[in-house]
Amino acid sequence: MNESVRMTLDEVHALATDAFLANGGSPAQSRAVADTVTAAERDECRSHGLFRVPGYVASIRSGKVNAGAEPKAERLAPGVVKVDGCNGFAPLALEVGREPLIERARELGIAALAVTNTHHFAALWPETEALAERGLVGFAYVAAMSYVAPAGGTKPLYGTNPMSFAWPRGGGRPPLVFDQASSASARGEIMIHQRDGKPIPEGWGIDADGNPTTDPAAALAGAQLPFGGYKGASIALMIELLAGALVGDLFSFEASEVDPGDGGPPRGGELVIAIDPAKLSAGGDPLRHAEALFARILEQDGARLPSDRRYAARQRTPLEGVTIPRSLYDTIRDLRGG
Repeated sequence: MNESVRMTLDEVHALATDAFLANGGSPAQSRAVADTVTAAERDECRSHGLFRVPGYVASIRSGKVNAGAEPKAERLAPGVVKVDGCNGFAPLALEVGREPLIERARELGIAALAVTNTHHFAALWPETEALAERGLVGFAYVAAMSYVAPAGGTKPLYGTNPMSFAWPRGGGRPPLVFDQASSASARGEIMIHQRDGKPIPEGWGIDADGNPTTDPAAALAGAQLPFGGYKGASIALMIELLAGALVGDLFSFEASEVDPGDGGPPRGGELVIAIDPAKLSAGGDPLRHAEALFARILEQDGARLPSDRRYAARQRTPLEGVTIPRSLYDTIRDLRGG
């Protein structure tokens, strides 16, 4: 029988923070990653919550990640901000670049943030939601390691290559946000199926011989599949170019080639774009106009807006706490030294 542990969000944050600090993480790096982990647990995005902590710690212990990195921001052009993450984790580097990006977008109407030399292991919605909460439209793109076969192929080449989009809303409503992989599933979802002894749905992966499989272990040893066949593969290709070549960082296959296999996050870059809707609306009200579309969506029985389930979870978990497997709790507690 799988036992579980119920935790408050404060306990989640403390457990993650202590694990990072005990393994050489600086206070700033540890706090930023713990913030990201806790946000994922709060929104019941379990594949990016405490489940990821052992991988983060493994990458510190292997020496792959500089857990004391102090990211540095510079302006490359009027509308382009770059942050060198100095080989640290991505959350702190993204924080360092956020305000300069917002400032540039508000002044110019559109701006881009190039984040390089970081290790990204988290969901993307925190990046874009933070922009939309400030009244901006946000986009984010990041690659990974070679997990996903290209269209027609059978060997892993692309990352799961997620993208996120966020749209601000007025009237005290939270932003509309989506965050989705270009693969049929996030890799963490397959790993959780493997941990829990459950088969994966058909279409998520193929084995090492290129055969369809519902065995999560076989899919992890073989290749994941893009969603929608060649359509998802084309999006994965686009994100390789945006988060790799364009910002001056690694493609997923290059990240795989330099990774020590510690199970931690891949090295790579990220592209974040912010747009000020007031600058593009030519005197109109794009946010109010968007509400007409959202209303039409919600008129249909069973339809919902992206992120509605996360926001519902966000109301529950501060009161009810979150539940994680006892085995995961014990693993993280051991990582922090008891």
